[in-house]
Amino acid sequence: MKSTAEQLGYGPNERLLIINADDFGVCHSTNRAIQSLLDARAVASATIMMPCAWAREAALWSASRRHLDVGVHLTFTSEWDAMKWGPVYRGGATMSFTTAEGYFHKDAKAFERRADAGQVRQEMIAQIEMALAIGIDVTHADNHMGSLYGLQTGRDFLGDVFDVCAQYGLPFRLPRYLLLESGMPAPPELAGLALKQAEAAARKGVVVLDYLVGLPFRATPPETYVQFKSHMIALLKRLKPGVTELVLHPSFVTDELKAFHGEPARRGMELDIFRDPEIQDTLRKEGILQIGWRELRQHQRKHRIP
Repeated sequence: MKSTAEQLGYGPNERLLIINADDFGVCHSTNRAIQSLLDARAVASATIMMPCAWAREAALWSASRRHLDVGVHLTFTSEWDAMKWGPVYRGGATMSFTTAEGYFHKDAKAFERRADAGQVRQEMIAQIEMALAIGIDVTHADNHMGSLYGLQTGRDFLGDVFDVCAQYGLPFRLPRYLLLESGMPAPPELAGLALKQAEAAARKGVVVLDYLVGLPFRATPPETYVQFKSHMIALLKRLKPGVTELVLHPSFVTDELKAFHGEPARRGMELDIFRDPEIQDTLRKEGILQIGWRELRQHQRKHRIP
C-alpha cells in the first residue's frame, strides 16, 4: 500500500509534518495559547474538546476563521479532579460511559470496560454535530487520551470511528506504522495490529496518518526548556518519509491552568517550542514539509467511497 504522502501526490522519500494542538477548549488559558499559535502558523491545526466548558469560545473563534484547520477531539474521558466534563448528547442514554455524577470516567480503562458501542457512536456524532452547528469547517477528528483505540483492555471502538468519519468525510488520527517513544518500530504484533486497523479505515474511505509522534505527555522532573528543546530537535531529525502528525498540548501557564492541571510548566514549554528559531531552523535544514489536515480531507472527499 502507498504511504499517505504518496497518496497525496508527494514523493516516496519526502517527510511531511502536521503539527496539531490538542485540547482546544479545555480552558481559557489553553484557548488563548492555541489561537496565538494558529494565527502565527506555528502549528498547522488544532482539535476541540466539545464537551468542555470553554469549547464554545474556541468553537466561535474557529467558526470565524474557517481557513484554519480545526477538528474535533473526540472526548470520552475527564482526567482532572478539580475540573470535569461529560457528554454533549442529550437524545438518549449515556450511562454506559459516565459516572454516578454524570461526568466521563477519569481514565480510558474504565471507559473501555463499560461503554456501549451504540451510545459511543451517538456521542461521537453529537460532538461533531455541535462543532458543525457552531460553524466550524471541521477538517479532521482525533481522540482524547486514546480512549477509542482499545489501548488499555484491547476493546476498541475504531469500527464505529471509521463509520462516523466516513459519514462526515473526515480523516482520522491513526498511524499506519506504529513507533515507540524512542522512535523505533513497535514490536511485530503491535505493528501488525496498527497496519490492520489502517487497512480497515482505508476500506471505508477514511484517510489516516503514516506516523504519529510526540514527546512523553508527562515530563521526567526536573526538565528544563533546554532539555525539552533538545528532545524535540532529536524527534524532528528522526522523522521518517510519509505523513507524520506531531501532537502538542500548549497553554499559557496561568493560575487557571495551575488550579487543575498536573503539568502546567510543560504546557508552557509546548506553547513556546515551535515559535523557537532553533526549532524552525531544524525544520528548514531537515527539509521537512509542513502540511495541514485539510489536505488529507480534500483527498478523502475527492475519493469518497459511495
